[in-house]
Amino acid sequence: MKGAKMMGEKIGFIGLGNMGLPMAQSLLSEGNEVYGVDLNKDAEAALLRSGGVIGLSINNIIKQVNFIFTSLPSMKAVEEIYLGEEGLITKGREGIVLIDTSTVAPSLNQKLAEEAKKKRIHFLAAPVSGGVIGAENRTLTIMVGGPKQAFEQSQPLLNILGENIFHVNEHIESGTAVKLINNLLIGFYTAGVSEALNLAEKSNINLAQLFEMLNVSYGQSRIYERNYKSFIANEDYRPGFTLQLLNKDLGFALDLAKEHELQLPVSELLLNIYKHAENEGYGSQDMAVLYEKVKNDQTKNAKETGMKE
Repeated sequence: MKGAKMMGEKIGFIGLGNMGLPMAQSLLSEGNEVYGVDLNKDAEAALLRSGGVIGLSINNIIKQVNFIFTSLPSMKAVEEIYLGEEGLITKGREGIVLIDTSTVAPSLNQKLAEEAKKKRIHFLAAPVSGGVIGAENRTLTIMVGGPKQAFEQSQPLLNILGENIFHVNEHIESGTAVKLINNLLIGFYTAGVSEALNLAEKSNINLAQLFEMLNVSYGQSRIYERNYKSFIANEDYRPGFTLQLLNKDLGFALDLAKEHELQLPVSELLLNIYKHAENEGYGSQDMAVLYEKVKNDQTKNAKETGMKE
C-alpha cells in the first residue's frame, strides 16, 4: 500500500523522455504544479498539454520550487545538468531537494553529493525500475540512497511515482548499487530467454505453447514474460528499454565490482555479448532484440559451415 502523497507542491522536472514525461505527468495528476525542461520541444509541449509549465530557465525554476527531479539518459547529461555553469547545484539554493532518477556510475552519485553538501543542498540518488509501463502506471520501484531526512521529506512525492519505495541507506550510491545489481540480473535473464527460445524453435516447439508451460514452471520470470509477450511474439522491438542502456548499466555494474576487487567472470562474458550486439547495430532497439541477434548468428554460422563443407 502506498503511503501519503504530496499535493499542491511546486516541482521542477528536468528530462521529459520516455520515463521522465509520464513521471512528471503523474506528479501533475495529484494537483502539483510542475515546471518541465527538455531539449525535445515536443516533449515539453506534451507536458504543457497535461497542465505543466514550460519555457522557464533552470535558474528560474530553482527560484520557484522546493523539489527538482531529473531523469536523464547519460552520465554526461547528468553531470552537465547538475554541475554545469547553469547547473542545479551550481545555481542551487540552500534547502532545495534534488532527486536524480537516472542510472549513473556510483562515483558520479558521490561527486554530486559532495558538491551539494558544500552548498547545503539536499541530494538523493533515486534510480527507478519498472520501465516505461511502470512510469505510466505509477508502479515503479524506486531505490533511494542519501540522507534519511531528505528521503522522508521527498517520500510523499515518490509515493506518487511508484508502488515500492525503498530508502536503502544513507550512502548516496546505495540505491544505484541495488539498481545495477537488478540490471545485471536482467541482463542474465534476457540472454537466457534469447538462447532458450532459439533452442525451442530448433526443437520444433511452439513458442506460445512453451510460454504457457514455463509460465507455471520454475523457468518463469518477469523478464521472460516481458520480452516474449511484448516484443518477441509481436516481432516488434520498438524500445521500452534499449539494449544500449542495458549495456551501459552492465558496464557500471562491472566497474562497481572492480571497486570492490571482485571478479565476476560470467558477468564479464555477458557484457561482451551485449557489447557485440550494440556494435552490430542492435543498440537502439529494445533489449529483447538479443533474441534476434542469437537467431541471426545461428543462421550466419550455419551458412558458413555449409560453405566450408
